[in-house]
Amino acid sequence: MNTSKKLNQSAIATGAGTLIYTVPTQYKASVNNIDVCNTTSGTLTIAIHLVPAGGAAATSNMLFPTVSIDANTMIQWSGNQILNSGDFIQGIGSASGITVNVSGNEDRA
Repeated sequence: MNTSKKLNQSAIATGAGTLIYTVPTQYKASVNNIDVCNTTSGTLTIAIHLVPAGGAAATSNMLFPTVSIDANTMIQWSGNQILNSGDFIQGIGSASGITVNVSGNEDRA
């Protein structure tokens, strides 16, 4: 059964990356929408990765390349990306002041 829901809402930390969402054990997930907001008065950047279980953020699993977000604005991604049990979404920001909302579906694998 499809369960549409907010998969996560989080603030992105500066540096190595912030864990945004991990697919629960025995589930698979479909990511349908990602909203990224810059709540500061300056331009910030973010990169978002869809990382396989046991993996690390790398160019090979990047969904958003490092993109600039103007002051007090947002960007939105819509589509359909499938994640398996243990896969996760990681965000890497240039400074604090970025928030991310992710929505989609979870199903038993």
